Amino acid sequence: MTMGHLLVITPGIRAYREYLLRSISRDFRVHLVLTGPPTWEPAYTDGHTVVADPADVDGLVRVARAVDAEQALDGVICWDETWIEQSARVAAALGLPGGDLRCVERCRDKHRTRSALDAARVPQPRSVLVSGRAQALTAAEDIGYPVVVKPRALAGSFGVVRADSPTALVAAVEFTEASGACAPDLPTHERNVLVEEFARGPEISVDSVVHRGTVTSVCLARKEVGFAPCFEETGHVVDPDDPLWSDATLRDVVVRTHGALGFTDGVTHTEIRLTPAGPKVIEVNARIGGGMIPLLNLMGGGPDLALAAADVACGRAPRLRAATSDRRVAAIRFYYPPADDCVIADVRFEKSGLPEQVVRCGPLAAAGEVKSPPPRGLMDGRIAYAIALAPDAAACRAALDEAGHALRVDVS
Repeated sequence: MTMGHLLVITPGIRAYREYLLRSISRDFRVHLVLTGPPTWEPAYTDGHTVVADPADVDGLVRVARAVDAEQALDGVICWDETWIEQSARVAAALGLPGGDLRCVERCRDKHRTRSALDAARVPQPRSVLVSGRAQALTAAEDIGYPVVVKPRALAGSFGVVRADSPTALVAAVEFTEASGACAPDLPTHERNVLVEEFARGPEISVDSVVHRGTVTSVCLARKEVGFAPCFEETGHVVDPDDPLWSDATLRDVVVRTHGALGFTDGVTHTEIRLTPAGPKVIEVNARIGGGMIPLLNLMGGGPDLALAAADVACGRAPRLRAATSDRRVAAIRFYYPPADDCVIADVRFEKSGLPEQVVRCGPLAAAGEVKSPPPRGLMDGRIAYAIALAPDAAACRAALDEAGHALRVDVS
């Protein structure tokens, strides 16, 4: 197979996304689009272009055409939610896979997602699009408490809150509306808030590779959520032998979800609640999953999702070989500051306190940054992470508990 030429639109935060660039750079020539001068990225790229405004789609298309003129591009890929729609427009302009903007919009816009899934009778929580407190209170009364209030077009559980009463609902709507104001790069609508049925049960995510309409689920993670009533993702567990892999109902829901959205080429991250009534779809992202979930899959011996994503972005059949025959459970835990508005001086792990199952750990906050736990620090409150490999999930969780005891946080 010849080495493809891939346009990667925005690299993301190094701690969370470097492994993706590392993987694809082995088999693809990478031209990177950034919003500032490169730092760590050149080790994985053949070239880069800095753009001033990520919302300038015409400017992105001009960049892509210039790169394509020097050497034909085979694909466009993006794993940053704020750039997904722009990337689809670029792919469409060049006639490359992943250029179905309407499909991407159905994933980005949670109300459109709900409408498409409802039309196809895919199981999901009941959802009502509202504007303001009065409409939200009416919707919640009709659905029945508890309900979940979420923004229409944000990501990463940002602004998603559970409300158990009318008083809590009013506060949740105010919080969700304020969250939207904190994300100016994402689209806004006249009605920006969804009030939804609370789906009881554990939450999982399924990362799938889709090539010419064929859906192949590659990575299944069990989520750990905290800081109620928010839904902060505090960790993930990826077990290659999870019994859910043999759940025919879950498999059917995942496949039908993609059909309902018209998703035919690319990679998706589908979040699902395992309710007493069966799996219910929470949302679908038209990108590789975050939280280092694909890295856990790779470290545990599963296929390289980054490489498969690059393949389908170039119109090629995805390579889904197992990374190793030594398959183990991999888990990640995120750690948070002890109080609101902590000015970080130093974050470190005492190596003597780390168990052998912890194979990777590090800071997610730099000296001088101000960090808070959720809800104040929702999305950006994490200060450190640790990854464990072990024969089972319980051993991973125990090792990550120990890592938490070995974490040292100095605040100024």
